[in-house]
Amino acid sequence: MAVQPTRIGLAGLAVMGQNLALNIASKGFPISVYNRTTSKVDETVERAKKEGNLPVYGFHDPESFVNSIQKPRVIIMLVKAGAPVDQTIKTLSAYLEKGDCIVDGGNEWYENTERREKAVSENGFLYLGMGVSGGEEGARNGPSMMPGGSFEAYKNIEDILLKVAAQVRDSGPCVTYIGKGGSGNFVKMVHNGIEYGDMQLIAEAYDVLKSVGKLSNEELHGVFTEWNKGELESFLVEITADIFGIKDDKGDGHLVDKVLDKTGMKGTGKWTVQQAAELSVPSPTIESSLDARFLSGLKDERVQAAKVFKEGGFGDVLTDQTVDKKQLIDDVRKALYASKICSYAQGMNLIRAKSVEKGWGLKLGELARIWKGGCIIRAIFLDRIKQAYDRNAELANLLVDPEFAKEIIERQSAWRRVVCLSINSGISTPGMSASLAYFDSYRRERLPANLVQAQRDYFGAHTYERTDVEGSFHTEWFKIARQSKM
Repeated sequence: MAVQPTRIGLAGLAVMGQNLALNIASKGFPISVYNRTTSKVDETVERAKKEGNLPVYGFHDPESFVNSIQKPRVIIMLVKAGAPVDQTIKTLSAYLEKGDCIVDGGNEWYENTERREKAVSENGFLYLGMGVSGGEEGARNGPSMMPGGSFEAYKNIEDILLKVAAQVRDSGPCVTYIGKGGSGNFVKMVHNGIEYGDMQLIAEAYDVLKSVGKLSNEELHGVFTEWNKGELESFLVEITADIFGIKDDKGDGHLVDKVLDKTGMKGTGKWTVQQAAELSVPSPTIESSLDARFLSGLKDERVQAAKVFKEGGFGDVLTDQTVDKKQLIDDVRKALYASKICSYAQGMNLIRAKSVEKGWGLKLGELARIWKGGCIIRAIFLDRIKQAYDRNAELANLLVDPEFAKEIIERQSAWRRVVCLSINSGISTPGMSASLAYFDSYRRERLPANLVQAQRDYFGAHTYERTDVEGSFHTEWFKIARQSKM
């Protein structure tokens, strides 16, 4: 029981909530914690004692929890998105007063945040939807945080967030006020979509090196460790290197080979792709990573298909060609980097399109800055993205930034070699292939869309524009074609 009012409250003590509460307390902010299952409250207080007598105070009922916090109260909720959030707001609201602030730190759909902000404001409460990235480790030691909604609410909690966020030496704390409404949740959603793309591209790099290059797990461990010292230095490449080094504790060999090839997902990647379609923003790399997860889920069907095609003479790898390992490793590194640029370009364009639609005024360079530490997609590469937007805040696409354009030109031959090698070997690289197709479409002045538009006008009188005359045109293609056949 806190004698003095605490600085902040946190409701919802699953893994993320517990770790964030301990992080806040370890930065010197006394915190009240509450959870519907009271054993979680006791567990958190116990952990706080063990981790250095941190100022964490537990409460078993919502009223005493709310009353223990200094005014204007700030309460972070870390509960499952959807109905549980509404339920928690309802429970807490009974004891809140005008000017108090609720912060939703979960992966919530941005429109739900906008609905809730409006609803609680009728009672005089403030509301923030705050994306938190970095998983368990980030929550405890410094996540990347993306708060959006009431600016006044952000100001009430800014001193805490600046200390609790991941700290990056040259660019400061990984948190900033994102913008109005559900912008914080939207940005976190796209961050997760980019993360899907990143993970898929790394998995494809692994598949090509293992299936075609015949690299062992030891060699893969070495390759990814080496890659993490250069342009690909990132959290995901680092953990990938670690994974290849871990032996199976239940049998022989490496653990990675015993993990079932069936990917789970929480839904943010799907939302990203749906939003891309809604806003007509091409996001093929992110889409292909989502499709790859759907395909991985068809494990039983794939096992049957493998049997059918094996009988037809199709092995797992189609050609047993000898490749120059050193050359292959270098090519795959370049292909991974070039594909990654496309994935981030798609994510950034999606954020910009939504920002324009909603009038959020989001700063893309600032987003790249707060993703440099704490979060899952943190990478040295984000520095380059920030610099690109510093050079030109109105940059149409990362691909045309002079630095990135130069890097892609230098790597495109290797990228094409990897995609061709994969196709000829029967190894699917949907992310790398989609990235390459995106690049090749974007850099061409003329695409075959003229034919598609002519087809649309032929069967549906949808009209077309011309390259040489202003205006909208319709041609009776069918009549002309029929006459010419007579």
